[in-house]
Amino acid sequence: MPRHTSARPTSPRRAALTAAAALGAFALTTVPAAATATPAQLATSKTNGVAYLKSLQATDGSYARSGLSNEWAFSALAAAGTAAVDVTPGGDASKNARSVYRTLLAGSGWPSSSPVVTDYERAALNAYAAGIDPARVSASRNLVADIYRHWQTAEPGYFGPSANFNGTVFAALALNGARTTAGQTRVPQALRDKMITRIRANQHNDGGWNFGKAEGDPGQLGAASDIDMTGAAMAALCVSGVPNTDADIVQAKGFLKGKLIATSGAFNAMFGVNTDSNGWAVSGLNACGINPQTGDFLTSRGKTPVDFLISQQFNPGGGFKYLPSDTAPQAYASIDGLRAVAGGGFTAAPPTPVTSGAPRWVGESALTAGTATTLAVTVDDGSGALKVCSVSLTPTGGTTTLGAVLDAAPASATPTGCVGSVTPSSGSGTITSLNGTANSGTNTWKVSVDGSSFAAASRGKVISVGDTIALRRGA
Repeated sequence: MPRHTSARPTSPRRAALTAAAALGAFALTTVPAAATATPAQLATSKTNGVAYLKSLQATDGSYARSGLSNEWAFSALAAAGTAAVDVTPGGDASKNARSVYRTLLAGSGWPSSSPVVTDYERAALNAYAAGIDPARVSASRNLVADIYRHWQTAEPGYFGPSANFNGTVFAALALNGARTTAGQTRVPQALRDKMITRIRANQHNDGGWNFGKAEGDPGQLGAASDIDMTGAAMAALCVSGVPNTDADIVQAKGFLKGKLIATSGAFNAMFGVNTDSNGWAVSGLNACGINPQTGDFLTSRGKTPVDFLISQQFNPGGGFKYLPSDTAPQAYASIDGLRAVAGGGFTAAPPTPVTSGAPRWVGESALTAGTATTLAVTVDDGSGALKVCSVSLTPTGGTTTLGAVLDAAPASATPTGCVGSVTPSSGSGTITSLNGTANSGTNTWKVSVDGSSFAAASRGKVISVGDTIALRRGA
């Protein structure tokens, strides 16, 4: 399979595209009584869809290997109410899908010798859905820090090469959607704002988005948008905190409405009518709290996008076909279709397992002395020049300190330049200056960990495995 720079597995009929689904804005939507697909139909679709996705599990318990494969099943299973830890080959709990996936992500050979940012974004979204804390996969694997490492210093707000705009969309989906196990957004508002600005700047004149960069290019901004990326980009905005009443979301909604086919409820996508495009569009609507079965998405012929998806499903087998003319189910179409019908966005919080004794979440609880680790760090001095990086260090115990992280950053941060100097340079006292910007009156350096409230920053602040660190100078 050729390497792609987007976050989605490649469908046999669409070599340009590759897939991704969040607590809060990504919550399941409630289908009203007026919806054309009844609660019973939706329940049957989910039950049969889950059964089909379970059949995709390999005998070793895996859904994913070293490349793009069926791991997006975790996002669909979670949206449909099935915990990954409960999915086992032949009832062998030792090979449950969650444990096998976590082992893969923690391995030194994953994802490849030449990874791209969407490898980590895809993993963060699916690890979260599987009940694996993305920042604490292992003592050495922090998917949030892996994403931070691809921040574009020269083009703040982009992750990965800006030409591959989808890398930034999925960064927003992953960093805002894959929350802490307590449901807290990990990343600071300053970072969310940078991503929101870039996503807005890439919205085409027709109200939608495409996989490539359009910002600053009148030709690209005037080009036709893609159904799939419109769903993903509007979801990225909504999960970043943009309300569905925002003008850009309203424009995106209008673009999708204009692509509806009255007789089927399908969207007329760039690649023709298909399940994957419909699934992405519906997931985008779900993520923004826009019901895909009422209002603008109930056609004059009484059809909705959810009707179309259900019509693409084989029952009782449960798989979804890619094209209406297909005679057999296709794995990626089944994943995209089920996730959308189940009300999911591009990830979902894991449901409570039914397996006795299985926790809802798993993750590393402490650093391992002598084992190199990475931590996600942002530095906001109040000037608007946000710095974002992944800092590598080798701890000497089960925890480290903020001072140790800042001391390691000048030599080990990626991208470079995140931290240049810190005062004091030793001890455990209050930080009075960072990168040459000193405390002044009420404008002092403060720190937040995993989205906690900002408090006075001190070198002695305890930092543990997977902590997302945000430093900010302000009142």
